[in-house]
Amino acid sequence: MSRKASKVFIQSGVIPYRVNNGKVEILLITTRDFQHWVIPKGDIPNGMSPPASAAKEAWEEAGIIGQVDANEVGTYKYRKQGKIYCVKMYLLSVEMLSEDYPEASKRKRQWVEVNKAIRRVKFNSLKRILKGFLQVKSQFCSLRC
Repeated sequence: MSRKASKVFIQSGVIPYRVNNGKVEILLITTRDFQHWVIPKGDIPNGMSPPASAAKEAWEEAGIIGQVDANEVGTYKYRKQGKIYCVKMYLLSVEMLSEDYPEASKRKRQWVEVNKAIRRVKFNSLKRILKGFLQVKSQFCSLRC
């Protein structure tokens, strides 16, 4: 007997970052139930590109305005309520944070250094993407900061 193949739902998300006093920081947000630290992500609406959708999610979930790099930095998978999701990840250089955004009352947000972000996020595949980001951005920062 063959197992029924599960449908994988595609989402997009961002790693929102800034350089503060020579250190790279990531903005983490909580899930709506405040149980886990995550990054902004969500479903991709029909007709919208993954990077544009990721920027929309960053605004709705975290009040972030900035430039999304159109180059995908990786993907990670997770399960929620019996469904499998695959998230395409993009970098977002944060230019502005708004205090008034759609999910402001539903989430907390916090800037943390990359190593702390790696420890806080739940999914190992997301930790791996953040580790890769840390290596690239650390090299970039040592040249430019």
